[in-house]
Amino acid sequence: MVALYDLELEQLDVKTAFLHCESEEQIFMRQPEGFMIQDKKYHVYLLNKSLYGLKQSPRQWYKRFDIFMAEKCYIKNAYDSCVYHQRLADSSHTYLLLYIDDMLIAAKLSQRFERAVEKKIGDERLGCIQERRVIV
Repeated sequence: MVALYDLELEQLDVKTAFLHCESEEQIFMRQPEGFMIQDKKYHVYLLNKSLYGLKQSPRQWYKRFDIFMAEKCYIKNAYDSCVYHQRLADSSHTYLLLYIDDMLIAAKLSQRFERAVEKKIGDERLGCIQERRVIV
């Protein structure tokens, strides 16, 4: 599709994706080794946000990202919930594939989407994977 429609293909990685999400349930954790407070050896913490390693973290991140995509008028693919597309006013399309916190964006101008992601979530742009032009 990238070659056929002369699109740019960009890769993005969202930094600390799981740490941005609010926890939907009460989760308590023990103090991690090396961070123990002397008089409070058995002290526990109530988490306000998700952490890496929690089973709930990837799901919370996906829910937050899905809401963001809906706000940007992207349509989720009926067969794969990690594929989104948007038809633009000039009849071109933008496609986005999500794998955990990594994305591939195929579009004529992917910078607009990248700025929106950076503003809302924060990301690390990994740059253009490759540009292909069909020469007939």
